[in-house]
Amino acid sequence: MKNNFHKLALVVSVATAFASQAHAGGYQVNEQSVSGQGYGHAGRSSNVNDATIVFGNPAGMSFLDRAQFSAGGTYLSVNSDIDNASATRNGAPVTGSSEGDMVPGTLVPFAFYAHPVNEQLAFGFGVYAPFGSKTEYEDGFIGRNLGNYTELTVMSAQPTVSYRFNDQFSVGAGLSFNRVDGKLQRQVPTPVFGARPDLPGGVGPVGTQELDANIEGDDDGWGYHVGVMYQPVPETTFGLTYRSKVSYTLEGDYKAVDSNGDVYANPLTGESQEKSAQLDLDTPETINFSVTQQMNDRLKLMFGASWTRWDRFDEILVTGPQGETITFEEQDYSNAWAFAVGGEYQWNPQIALRAGLSIDKTPTSDQFRSARIPSDDRRIFSVGAGWTPIEDLTLDFAYSYLTERSTLVDQERNDAGGAITSTYTADYKNEAHGFGAQLTYRF
Repeated sequence: MKNNFHKLALVVSVATAFASQAHAGGYQVNEQSVSGQGYGHAGRSSNVNDATIVFGNPAGMSFLDRAQFSAGGTYLSVNSDIDNASATRNGAPVTGSSEGDMVPGTLVPFAFYAHPVNEQLAFGFGVYAPFGSKTEYEDGFIGRNLGNYTELTVMSAQPTVSYRFNDQFSVGAGLSFNRVDGKLQRQVPTPVFGARPDLPGGVGPVGTQELDANIEGDDDGWGYHVGVMYQPVPETTFGLTYRSKVSYTLEGDYKAVDSNGDVYANPLTGESQEKSAQLDLDTPETINFSVTQQMNDRLKLMFGASWTRWDRFDEILVTGPQGETITFEEQDYSNAWAFAVGGEYQWNPQIALRAGLSIDKTPTSDQFRSARIPSDDRRIFSVGAGWTPIEDLTLDFAYSYLTERSTLVDQERNDAGGAITSTYTADYKNEAHGFGAQLTYRF
């Protein structure tokens, strides 16, 4: 049973790698604004372009001159090269393939509405995907005993309010409701029992089979966010946003089947491998700071920094129906920083050009990096443009190229009460392309 509950632990490992709004590790979803994507989200908390400021900094809604709606999405295409892949089971080589490119293309949508009531008060609402993942290795993947399928989807709804005290200072706050759905798969090596005259009782392991173990789980969680925006002079804007941790109790259903598709039962105990369990998870809080400087009538520059308290995630503890410990795994995540610089140039009244560079540090350690999250430090280069053909309508487009430092995955896992040890080692090189489009309409 412990082997299958490793699946729940892996849900948490994947979820936490994507849970933060900061840019730290994993295949994080950071696409809640295409206008912001163009300058690398450098001015996320300080640059007020459109209704996507509902996400970036709720205090900025009070700086909008009228109600507006922004909606769009970014298509993410991820490429992974896997080299020098090898796997063993109890020291014997495991055969299989390592084709890479295991992350399917994904469209990440969003929609925001901001409504200034008067010169001081504004309301807003947003629906977006703060994080998500789908990793699907090919059939026969050489590292299948460590994990071969991962799917995680989170959708958030965010009502927000802001108040502007004067021309220089405003505050904003709101709640976020988050819905999490996850699915994981692993081929679990399990002993085949048969006649063993050399052992007491005459029965013992005579070989190994792989069980197809699956888990599906979901939960809801509430969080909150606050922001401040300060404009000491019209040309300079500072923004600071805090997003709280979100607490989940992840509950799931588990099933492990044999090669015939039958639910596996331990032949020694009769225990069925169709179980339930739960895990308490706190995703870490995030702080984002940025500054926007209007250099002249056409050019403005931005700088941003984000910090995530990833050291909250130091272990995975899965418990059973009676509260008993099922799985314990050390994670050893570290707090992570991300930095971005960017700029926007108003070419003419209809067209704005943008560019940005982001540097993200991973919270993962070499010791615990896995095939499910084979990521490392990353750099993101972005360009974009905004086109306003009429006064009330703006179309934004952006392209981002992400490249990660080459990294090593070197995993080891024990199954069957420690009787079977599986290893997987490979070199990964990941890159991604993001193509974004957004429409903003002002009322």
